Amino acid sequence: MSELLKNIDARTRLAGTNKLEILLFSLGTDSRTGRCETFGINVFKVREVMRTPPITSAPEMPSSVKGMVSLRGVLVPVVDLAEYVGISSTTPRDIMIVTEYAGHTQGFLVDSVDTILRLDWAQMRVPPEMLTVNLGGLVTAVTELKDNRLVMMLDVERVLAETTKYDDDFLFTGITPMERNDLTVVFADDSSVARSQIERTLNALGVRFISAINGRMAWEELKKIAVHAHNMGRPAKDFVQLVLTDVEMPEMDGYILTKNIKSDARFVGIPVIMHSSLSSMSNQQLGRSVGVDAYVSKFEPQRLAEMLRSTLLQQTGHYPGSQQTQERGE
Repeated sequence: MSELLKNIDARTRLAGTNKLEILLFSLGTDSRTGRCETFGINVFKVREVMRTPPITSAPEMPSSVKGMVSLRGVLVPVVDLAEYVGISSTTPRDIMIVTEYAGHTQGFLVDSVDTILRLDWAQMRVPPEMLTVNLGGLVTAVTELKDNRLVMMLDVERVLAETTKYDDDFLFTGITPMERNDLTVVFADDSSVARSQIERTLNALGVRFISAINGRMAWEELKKIAVHAHNMGRPAKDFVQLVLTDVEMPEMDGYILTKNIKSDARFVGIPVIMHSSLSSMSNQQLGRSVGVDAYVSKFEPQRLAEMLRSTLLQQTGHYPGSQQTQERGE
């Protein structure tokens, strides 16, 4: 099964092309519906696929967390994805997808793995509201295969949040409001958990925001702002001071969104910060190759707040030592 993940480094060339590769997998036949659905996960988040090793149970964990396994001396929590998403299946799940993102490593128990599929993010659509409601917001994107199968991309960041409980209030303690209340950030993320955390961070900073669930929607919002700015005879940076974007998003990813912004003269002077659970150096370098100004890992509100504060103050000339500050005698 590890053969599926050969030459993963070559896949970094997909950055900036609005393409991705996903590993297809199944969680078994749901005994209530008789259906066997197909799910997907971005290959960049997959470290390996293996037979499930012996699992050691651990107390006081959510029911879907079956325990821990030792992988090369490192203890890794194991989540039964079928149980987590509410699929009732008696099929033993002896295959484990080991994932690595947001600074965490975890194993996902699945029924089977299929293949790696390369496609365009434009083929990944925002899920219809009925599907979103039925699966509790766990599906971030869907696409249809040539054999008419529907592939659902799971919000694995939400799985991590709800099984590790890292999204606690104390993570936001100490984030203080900025002295300015006239700043606006546009941000894009397809994960409901990530959007909620970004909103909490911006609210704590006292910064206005416009949110979008993917790069395409963020781009449409930015174009509207540019038209309004033009009609007012002012630059767009007077109306939006920063763009924060995820990498993986249906219809338009963060790389293409960044390239669009950086190649459009209307948005000169507006910094773009990439906010992603894919936090390796290679992903940071890919972001910078398309014009990203800074990079910050997801699910670290304190670091995100510091990055936003420093970038916004520097952008608007209100930071210690700036020429504008010195001229005003501040």
